[in-house]
Amino acid sequence: MVHECAHVVHTEKTRDWRKIHVAVDALTGEVLACDLTSKRARDASRVPSLLAEVVRPVSSFAADSAYDTSGVYEAIEYHCVGRSPRVLIPPKRNAQIRPKSPTVRERNRNIRSRRRLGTRAWYTKSGYSRRNRIETTFFRYKRIIGPAMRSRRLATQRVEARLGVMILNRMAALGMPDSYLAS
Repeated sequence: MVHECAHVVHTEKTRDWRKIHVAVDALTGEVLACDLTSKRARDASRVPSLLAEVVRPVSSFAADSAYDTSGVYEAIEYHCVGRSPRVLIPPKRNAQIRPKSPTVRERNRNIRSRRRLGTRAWYTKSGYSRRNRIETTFFRYKRIIGPAMRSRRLATQRVEARLGVMILNRMAALGMPDSYLAS
């Protein structure tokens, strides 16, 4: 299972904002892919490059509604040739069902299900509400590595972000605390 999301980090010297995009294995919390972009980059535009870095089979993909674009669904379909992963991206409020094609099948399913159940119930029933692993990953990144970049140029900031992700993965490999959901 892969979750993809972007969070904002800032640079110390220039006071500019950067977006860090990560793909996280929902079961282990391991960061599978990472990219850093300027604040103007669209979140959904980074999905193809992030999926290209993921070498494991993807069984499902979850992201927020900023990723509800045909390009994201096409990238997932291209990455998972021969398999049909579950895609959990909440459709936008005015989303319309599109003609049948392999790339929009999951999107149409989400639209129908969300209309039938309602937004809150869809979040729970579909499993979308379990994407807190990605938010925990960003929390860990900002607490351990820090919310600010130390490098000045985007190219070196990308290296810095990758090093931060490698540190997080190493720490996660050493052991993660057990968490329990209250019943």
